[in-house]
Amino acid sequence: MPIRMGGPSHLDLFSLAILRIPALLLPTLVIVKKTGVLEVAAKRLSKLEFQIMETLWTKGEASIREMQEAFPEKKRPGYTTVQTMVYRSETKKVVRRVRKLGNFHIFAPLVSREAAQRKILDEMLAVFGGQSRPVVAHLIEAGKLNLEDIEYAEKTLRQLKKGGKE
Repeated sequence: MPIRMGGPSHLDLFSLAILRIPALLLPTLVIVKKTGVLEVAAKRLSKLEFQIMETLWTKGEASIREMQEAFPEKKRPGYTTVQTMVYRSETKKVVRRVRKLGNFHIFAPLVSREAAQRKILDEMLAVFGGQSRPVVAHLIEAGKLNLEDIEYAEKTLRQLKKGGKE
């Protein structure tokens, strides 16, 4: 059973690296019936693609205009820039068109947030030769790993040791 992360926290992006759970780092294919989101080893997303996907992961579905307007006004890319990125993401099988309303399309994510985060973690760990200790040490030194995060990691390790039972 995959571990589902709650809302944003420092541990979300780095939990798999900290916990050194190789089985969860392997590509998996799970179709979530309600949303149609595939949890597969995602293609690498650029920073802009990741920001666009955040809107889709949060809303579930959105038009290009809604994705563009989700950016802060001062850093908002142009409509055609977002449109180009969404169309490229569609080609990469990261998003899909779910319906057309008038003269615009509504898009939905095909890749889950967790799968995209795992891809980033895999690449980051590869930079460190697969070792998680340097990453954990940095998080501790930077003050981004707190006691609550450590307790969560310990609880998760105990559950995995018991075979995933709660």
